[in-house]
Amino acid sequence: MADKKVTNEYGASQIQVLEGLEAVRHRPGMYIGSTGSKGLHHLVYEIVDNSVDEALAGYCKNIKITIQKGNSIKVEDDGRGMPVDKHPKMGIPAVEVIHTVLHAGGKFGGGGYKVSGGLHGVGASVVNALSTRMEVEIKRNGKIYMLAFERGKTVEKLHEIGESKKTGSTTVFWPDPTIFDETEFDYSTLQHRFREMAFLNKGINITLIDEREKGKKDVFHYEGGIKEFVKHINVNKEPIHPDIIYFEVSEKDREVEIAMQYTDKYNEMIQVYANNIATPEGGYHLSGFKSALTRVFNDYARKNKILKDGEENLAGEDIREGLTAIVSVKLTNPQFEGQTKTKLGNSDMKGFVETCANENLTAFLEQNPNQAKSILEKCIKAKNAREAARKARDLTRRKSALDSMSLPGKLADCSEKDPALSEIFLVEGDSAGGSAKQGRDRIRQAILPLRGKILNVEKARLDKILNSDEIKNMITAFGCGIGSDFDIDKLRYHKIIIMTDADVDGAHIRTLLLTFFYRYMTPLIENGYVYAAQPPLFKTVKQKKTYYTYSEKEQERLMEQLNETPGKSEIQRYKGLGEMDFHQLWETTMDYNHRTLIQITLDDATAADEIFTTLMGDKVPPRKKFIEENAKYASLDI
Repeated sequence: MADKKVTNEYGASQIQVLEGLEAVRHRPGMYIGSTGSKGLHHLVYEIVDNSVDEALAGYCKNIKITIQKGNSIKVEDDGRGMPVDKHPKMGIPAVEVIHTVLHAGGKFGGGGYKVSGGLHGVGASVVNALSTRMEVEIKRNGKIYMLAFERGKTVEKLHEIGESKKTGSTTVFWPDPTIFDETEFDYSTLQHRFREMAFLNKGINITLIDEREKGKKDVFHYEGGIKEFVKHINVNKEPIHPDIIYFEVSEKDREVEIAMQYTDKYNEMIQVYANNIATPEGGYHLSGFKSALTRVFNDYARKNKILKDGEENLAGEDIREGLTAIVSVKLTNPQFEGQTKTKLGNSDMKGFVETCANENLTAFLEQNPNQAKSILEKCIKAKNAREAARKARDLTRRKSALDSMSLPGKLADCSEKDPALSEIFLVEGDSAGGSAKQGRDRIRQAILPLRGKILNVEKARLDKILNSDEIKNMITAFGCGIGSDFDIDKLRYHKIIIMTDADVDGAHIRTLLLTFFYRYMTPLIENGYVYAAQPPLFKTVKQKKTYYTYSEKEQERLMEQLNETPGKSEIQRYKGLGEMDFHQLWETTMDYNHRTLIQITLDDATAADEIFTTLMGDKVPPRKKFIEENAKYASLDI
């Protein structure tokens, strides 16, 4: 696949029609995942993916995305321009078929594109169906064409509007507010996605502009591609060897590109992609890479007497400690599987990636003995720590779900045995813990008080982490193990609720807990089991009526309303959970009918890794910079 150009003509005959469009507006979630913020931004990705497919085919260099005032999106590219000739079966212009028929696109049948991302032809028609209006302009054949749609229906047929020597496609769409919970685009969400897209496609230019804010613009262009991606992820980490290991192998209709570097951190960060689509559930490309990594490093360690005769091999987790890697594969017919269709199911990719990685990693280690030595020394330390952690881990394992003797003494457990109906509150401080124990629903709510600030796991290996009493108590209470032993099916509570004071210390404790969950119990966040409680900031009493408010703005609005009626208001600002008696804590923060919980989500692993490394890592300058840039968003109680 060294030559990305597609030999076939990209015209109407390459547009295959598979099925109609009617269901999209009735069940949008089936096509874009949700009608919330995630689904809204997915619309943009689908249109941009079409332009990226043109780039993968070798015809497009520049893509520009503009968030326009009024929250419409404009996507422009300098590709070939969508085909405008009549479709042989449908009898209407091919560009109209692309936008009005589901599964119609050059990605089916092998004629238009060798490799493509997106929803494989669903994109443009789905975005059209979910927009109040869409306008498409095409530069092709020396002319400029235009057509328009409203809620998926053609309202302006294809017509010429001018002449141009350039080629390309421009799409403008307005998301339908009757479909989406919100229609305001978030710049940082798009910024993150398009930076990633530029890393994965070296040489492409992606420009993002926000017309809602003067001068807001980013241009993403990386000649180094995923090598620069690794460098970007490791910017706040300390590499233990200077060179980023990189190789790219193409053959027939598939290719693999891998970049990797070790840092002094203890967690691994392997991001895998297939046709530019993130595959967080992994798949055959990931298993091929891991197998090669384990074999090559053990072989090298044996050959060079780093591992002595009779000494146990390095485990995969030892070799991956501190590793940042990007594995990107491109193939003609990707099969996506798994619960969220984010797992690559093409079995032949395992052998392909494994063979390529074997050859190239072996060559790197043999050609760079000093760097190889630094990496292997870290792997050996990880192996020693793993063996020490095994002993500590055994102490935290819960013998059985019915053996209450193994549960921590501080835990006030609930009587409900169904995890789906059970929840555990991690409560800051013994005082608040006592109130929570008194006020709770004993059938469904368990309480685990935490004393002080837990260990910052960003700066410690697993053996040290497992010696922390607070962490041991959590692991034992949850019942699902930790790290490589983690088993989500053994989790005893499907709501893990962090309940801390609404102040700086409370926020720090919450961040420490989230860092622990993210690094060692990631599936808890991925499955939506982690929440943050929202205790009130103010209690206001007026004319024997009590009001609770959860932010400064909410309190201001309440006071405006209350000032319209005579009489004095008594206002109490809570400094912490301990100031509330158990009735108040139940009523405001724990009662299923009145409480507010914030679900902690993990939309993007690289963004999360960057934030946790910045906030909790060793380097001070990046943390200082982050605080300076984000201080304006903070609400401080001084």
